[in-house]
Amino acid sequence: MSAVDLIQSLEIDALKGIDRYVNEGKKVIGISAPGVVPEEIIHAAGMVPVTIWGAKGEVGPSKEYFPAFYASVILRTMDLGLEGKLDKLSGMVITNLSDGLKGFSQNWKRAIDVPMLYIPYGQNRKIEAGIEFNEKQFLHLKDALEEIGGEKIADEKIEEAIVLYNEHRKAMLEFNELAAKHLNTVTPLLRNRVFASAYVYAKDEHLEKVKAINEALRAMPEEEFKGKKIVTTGIIANSEDILKIFEEFGFGIVDDNVLHESTQYETMAEEKTGKPVRALAEVFANIEGNTFVFDEKKLRGSIIADKVKKHGANGVVYLLTKFSDTDEFDFPIIRKDLQAAGIPMNMIEVDQQMVSFEQAKTALQAFADII
Repeated sequence: MSAVDLIQSLEIDALKGIDRYVNEGKKVIGISAPGVVPEEIIHAAGMVPVTIWGAKGEVGPSKEYFPAFYASVILRTMDLGLEGKLDKLSGMVITNLSDGLKGFSQNWKRAIDVPMLYIPYGQNRKIEAGIEFNEKQFLHLKDALEEIGGEKIADEKIEEAIVLYNEHRKAMLEFNELAAKHLNTVTPLLRNRVFASAYVYAKDEHLEKVKAINEALRAMPEEEFKGKKIVTTGIIANSEDILKIFEEFGFGIVDDNVLHESTQYETMAEEKTGKPVRALAEVFANIEGNTFVFDEKKLRGSIIADKVKKHGANGVVYLLTKFSDTDEFDFPIIRKDLQAAGIPMNMIEVDQQMVSFEQAKTALQAFADII
């Protein structure tokens, strides 16, 4: 199969993924904050983590639980829970990494029968006390999963899961690099499909699929791209309409600082330490450039600038999640850093409820002309 055929065959519907694994007799654990949750423990428990990014469309029953000015990713995830579409989950992992997620956790606990597995991270994460605190929180998650699964989770199983997840991280980063060399083939829509599919497969299954895609891309000659090369940033970049506009105006994505995409794969866990849960806490300590993770040095802007320079990109498109407190706090700092580096940036607000894309289309057309 060609790389395009392999990518197009990937499943990206979380609800279908949940149904498939439950029908296979496996327990599925929902994830509401990807890239920071120690999924390795879930995998080691013999369960399948599936990340829920809400759903497209107008906010429904969650209006009764949240004010209108809430990130729609959270609102639409709550909708799915209230509508019973997540009832097959054996648990839902929710963190405290934003004000929005804190409110989400309490409303979920009150209104939805699926057990909430809460991780209250310590954001002073690099000091020894912070690492020890977060290790204890991960051990609490391990205890909860053992109760759900009815058996102990051996450290050896977590060690094996760490090796698997590191291999998957490397494969996803390799795909990111290969996609940048094949921008005519790996369009923004296809590129996103690979990243989105990672949330609905068990990691060993997805790893094999990504390896096959990478092999197909490696066999192809590098492509000359005559469009505009961009780096994207934000929390989520899975809007088909926005990605189609990228394609319409000749944008090719050479790299990203997007939580939904490659950002979560850039920090590896130390393997075979004999203390696997601590190793996972150290991953959280070492994360950089993640809008949900406290960064006193404010490195996200310089990280994005380095990606632009590495790939010779023409500019940055900031896909700002509407009403996301963390992303909105980061935006002015990143804009200042990119301006200082002489890098053009265009900001587009994104929302799961968006039905009109004319404003975004006009802004991106103007940006394409400018760069």
